[in-house]
Amino acid sequence: MKRIERQRMFEKLHQESGVSNEEYFIAYKRVKRIKAFYTHFIIYLMVNVGLVLNACFDQNSWGPLVELKSYATAFFWGIGIVAHGMSVFGRELFFGSNWEERKIKEFMNKDKNRTF
Repeated sequence: MKRIERQRMFEKLHQESGVSNEEYFIAYKRVKRIKAFYTHFIIYLMVNVGLVLNACFDQNSWGPLVELKSYATAFFWGIGIVAHGMSVFGRELFFGSNWEERKIKEFMNKDKNRTF
């Protein structure tokens, strides 16, 4: 997205809902990270399907579909995909947006209810 288009989008959001520049920038960066992950995942799928099909055509059989060595690249690259996905979505997946606040309240309630 071009800078001028981003500026127009920000101005429109600011007028409609009063979004601050900082809030917009944080959301914009998050969208860029999600888009990068989906692009990475699509490339991962295309390359690995291509590698397996290439192995099948090289041997003129479907034998490579059942050989583990055909999936080595997919496995190790898959570890990278999982790590990338966790860096993009993981914080929300495990901790959520208000996890810290909930844990603080929980500990405060435990301390409050504790008697000596």
